[in-house]
Amino acid sequence: MKPPILLLLMVLCCDSAIADDSVPQEADYYPLVRFEVPEGVVLEASSFQLMPDGRMAVASRRGEVWMISDPFAAEVKASQFSLFAGGLHEILSLAERDGWLYIVQRCDVSRLKDSSGDGTADQFEVVNDDWEICGDYHEYAFGSKFDGEGNLWITLCLTGSFSSQVKYRGWCVRITPEGELIPTVSGIRSPGGMGANAAGDIFYTDNQGPWNGTCELKHLIPGKFVGHPGGWAWYDEPAAKASMGPRPLEPVSGSRFMTEAKRIPEYEPPCVLFPYKKMGQSASGICCDTTGGKFGPFEQQLFVGDQTFSTVMRVDLEQVQGHYQGACFPFREGFGSGTLGVEMTSQGAMFVGGTNRGWGSRGNLPFAVERLNWSGKVPFEMLHMHAVPGGFELEFTQPVDPVTASDLASYSMQTYTYIYQSSYGSPEVDHTTPKITSAKVSADNRKVTLLIDAPQEGHVHELHADGVRSAENLPLLHKEAYYTLNYLP
Repeated sequence: MKPPILLLLMVLCCDSAIADDSVPQEADYYPLVRFEVPEGVVLEASSFQLMPDGRMAVASRRGEVWMISDPFAAEVKASQFSLFAGGLHEILSLAERDGWLYIVQRCDVSRLKDSSGDGTADQFEVVNDDWEICGDYHEYAFGSKFDGEGNLWITLCLTGSFSSQVKYRGWCVRITPEGELIPTVSGIRSPGGMGANAAGDIFYTDNQGPWNGTCELKHLIPGKFVGHPGGWAWYDEPAAKASMGPRPLEPVSGSRFMTEAKRIPEYEPPCVLFPYKKMGQSASGICCDTTGGKFGPFEQQLFVGDQTFSTVMRVDLEQVQGHYQGACFPFREGFGSGTLGVEMTSQGAMFVGGTNRGWGSRGNLPFAVERLNWSGKVPFEMLHMHAVPGGFELEFTQPVDPVTASDLASYSMQTYTYIYQSSYGSPEVDHTTPKITSAKVSADNRKVTLLIDAPQEGHVHELHADGVRSAENLPLLHKEAYYTLNYLP
């Protein structure tokens, strides 16, 4: 047996190694505030909306809407929560316009108002209920904020996540300001969230399953097909015929995304593939940083939740040959429950809602309402990863050490893709290991042009930059990037 004093020294040494204060941590840059929820309330926070009077509306999967007073306080207590509305059906999205709070629930889009001023909703109006439900547990409906024309975009999960037994399951529809439903995009499988980029284009997350090899970020373009043909029966509906035209060619099971994109003109491949069990397993909510630097250096980038990993990822998009594609990066882990709704406010705060009912999550709480703030410190990160002829241009948030950044040994890369097939999910396939041939540092030490011998169309390019250091000799906070190279520049 080891003497007790030696055991104590071993424990202290292990603790010291685990909590090395010299190594930057995510919390140094983006501290997390967990809100105290009223006792006895199960608030599976699904979505948020900042109201004109400064309160934050938060919806629950349990069919309630709560209002949080002073949501930007250093600590948020249970006394700051008040019930605004209840008795609704799994609200997954909120938006505000002209004094009305719009909700997207399983069965419809409705709007609520407090006309008496007592803090609770007393007017409830159905805006549109032209899609159908058959009672399946998986018939989720996610909505966007209002677009530039005043429309709400809604993605409707397939029945049981596999088939479309009732109208418009497996579709994206738009609800106009007049309450009309317009069939807009086919091919939805199992959405997890929606959001717009800084240009106002609408995106949604879809999850691994049939015709989805892994979780994905997809661009919703009117008239397009985004992957899963299970809902194609509704092309025969008069409204779909008017807005969409004839159904596309049937995809070939066992093919690849880009092979089918070249064969099927209506098919828009995923913008970003989130590598399974590396970046997450259940992609969820989307928000965009349009705060003008109040949330740090990631202006106009998207942030995407993952329910299983209890994380928020970061996505850097660009357009190549007229299509969005780009890189995803780790951003922040450690949320209390499974990340579902994310909301960025103009004040520079990100609100994050969590739930683990129905699925497990790394965060072991049954629900959570949380907020991320920027500490004012700039982390050393890969800010951008853009495709260039023959490779990629990396841009960093801080100047790099030119010696380590120009050393080819500081980097490694592999590529792979996923099978586009009717069976559930896909392993990584078609692996290659490109040779990195050049790493040229820019004059200002902010960028590195990384050339490789064989870029692979349609592949995720998984980059590890373990050896790169900053000018201040810091390692990257996150050393991995995953670029989906659908189109070559």
